[in-house]
Amino acid sequence: MSSSFTDRLLGRVRLSGLLALAAPILAIVFAGVVTSIILLLNGNDPLATFGLLLDFSTKPRVQVIILNSATTYYISALAVAIGFRMNLFNIGVDGQYRLAALIAAAVGGAITLPGPLHVGVTMLVAVLIGGLWASIAAVLKTARGVSEVISTIMLNAIATGLGAWLLTPGRLAILNGNNVGTKPIGPSGQFPGIALIPGTPVKVFGMIIVAALLGVAYSVVLNRTRFGFDLRATGRSESAAVASGVNVKKMVLYTMILSGAVAGLVGMPQLLGASYSYSLDFPAGLGFTGIAIALMGRNNPIGIALGALLWSFLDNSNDILDFNGIPKEIVVIMQGTIVLSVIVAYELVHRYRAVAEQRRVSRQLSAGAGTPAQEVAA
Repeated sequence: MSSSFTDRLLGRVRLSGLLALAAPILAIVFAGVVTSIILLLNGNDPLATFGLLLDFSTKPRVQVIILNSATTYYISALAVAIGFRMNLFNIGVDGQYRLAALIAAAVGGAITLPGPLHVGVTMLVAVLIGGLWASIAAVLKTARGVSEVISTIMLNAIATGLGAWLLTPGRLAILNGNNVGTKPIGPSGQFPGIALIPGTPVKVFGMIIVAALLGVAYSVVLNRTRFGFDLRATGRSESAAVASGVNVKKMVLYTMILSGAVAGLVGMPQLLGASYSYSLDFPAGLGFTGIAIALMGRNNPIGIALGALLWSFLDNSNDILDFNGIPKEIVVIMQGTIVLSVIVAYELVHRYRAVAEQRRVSRQLSAGAGTPAQEVAA
C-alpha cells in the first residue's frame, strides 16, 4: 500500500471524526444562542443565567440527582435506539415501561426471596411484560401491516387505562394514606445504591451499573453479531436484506420485542432504588424523553450517554431559575432547540461529507489518479 494512499486515508478518517464532533457542538452552540436571545427579550442576562445553572449543578446532592435521572433516561433512549437502528419507531416505550413497572412492583412486593434473586425476579418480570406489550405492535405490523407508530401510540393509551384499572385497592394496589400504590418491596428486593459522590448522603442508583452493561451489550450485539448485522441491514434497505437471506418479518418481530424488553427496565432505577412501590406519582413521560435523547445521541451508546447527562443536567438544574425570577421554561426551550439543532446539524454534516467525497473523486479522475483499489494492489 503506497504511503500517499495511507496518508489520504488517515486524513479522511480524521476529517470524518471532526465532522462527527462538529454536529453536536454546533447544535449546542446554536441552542445556546437561541436561548440567549429569548433571555434577552425577557430582560434576563444570558451569562448570569447559564452561570446559575452551572453553579447549581456543582452541588454534590444535585450531581447525584443528575446521575440518577440520566440512568433512567439512558435506558429509555437505548430502548428507542434499538428500534431506530432498524427504522422502527417504537413510540410505545412510555406505556411499556409503566405497565412493566406496575406489574413488576406488584410481584416484587408479593414475594420474599434472597436479595439478588428477589431483584432478579422483579427485573425479569419487567423485561417480560415490556417485551410482551411491544410484541402486540410487532405482530400487528408483520401480520397486518399496521404502522408501529400508530399501534404503539394507541397501546400507550391502553396501557394507561389498564394501569389505572390495576392500580386500585383490591387488585394490585393498597391504600397508603392519601396515596394508592402497590405493596412496598422488602429490603431483599431493593437494589442498593452507591456512595459515588462525596459530600452528600444521597446515593447514586445501583442500576447505573446495569445501564452501563446495557450500553455495552447494545454496542456488541449491533456491531459484532449476525443478528445486529441483519438488524442494521434491514434498517438501511429491506430489499438488500431480503436478497442476502434475511427474514424481514422475523427481524421486525424480534427487534420490537427486544426494544420493549429493554423498555421494561426503564422504571427499575426508580422502583428498586428509591420508591420501592408503584403509586400514582410514579414518573411518567420517560419514553418520550428517550426518543429525544436517542435522536441527540444518534443511536450511539456513548452519544446517548452524553445526551442523557445533558438532558438530566437541564432538567434538574432548572429549579434554581425559578428561585431567581427567571422562567424555568427556558430549559424546555433549550432542550427542544438542542434536539432540533442536532437533527439539522447532522443532516448538514452528512451533505457536506457527501459533497466533499464527490469532489475528491472528481479531482482524482481529473488528475488521472488510480483508484484506491489500484493503489492497494500497487
